[in-house]
Amino acid sequence: MLVKDIMVHNVITVTSDTYVLDAERIMEFHKIGRLPVVDKGRLVGLITKDDVLKASPSSTTPYNQRQLFYLVSKLTVKEIMKTKVITVTPDTTIEKAIAIAQKNRVGCLPVVEGERVVGILTTNDVFYKVVNPLFGIGERGKRITIYNVAKKEELLEIMDYIVKTGVQIKTFWAPPYPDKNELVLHLETENLDPILSRLREMGYDVDIRDFTA
Repeated sequence: MLVKDIMVHNVITVTSDTYVLDAERIMEFHKIGRLPVVDKGRLVGLITKDDVLKASPSSTTPYNQRQLFYLVSKLTVKEIMKTKVITVTPDTTIEKAIAIAQKNRVGCLPVVEGERVVGILTTNDVFYKVVNPLFGIGERGKRITIYNVAKKEELLEIMDYIVKTGVQIKTFWAPPYPDKNELVLHLETENLDPILSRLREMGYDVDIRDFTA
């Protein structure tokens, strides 16, 4: 899977001479937390809600309210934006994009072709479009955990049995804990009793894995 498969394509941007108060209103209206800053088609920065909050004068600032409002109203995006922006291209793999975001401790990655912004990838995009489908969050069915599946033969035996039941396997994965050797199956059925009983007869320790909020 590539960045272009899950990124937001219609990116809302501002220019560097946009007033900060206007940028804040844009973020609030569109319910977003950051805005790429683009001048003449070129990415020059990024502004976030946190940047706006940090730029707002505190209650201890030695100005009266009228002076405070005047100062804030004249503040432009270029005065508080981040100019060192970590980006990716549309053809970057999702795995690499996540690694880049984690390494640089950022919550979003503008997607660029050359210097032109063509999309944006956020942690929410990864959660809703990658993590949720992988774990079956929001999907119908039930999930089970089968413990101590250490051998290839055991895995094949379990999968062969599930296939023969006619129940669809929506997702399956093995958590990265080699000492536990767990196998997690998300099955498109609401009646797990026959499957649980048979797997236990086959000698496996199995439980229902709750994933409802």
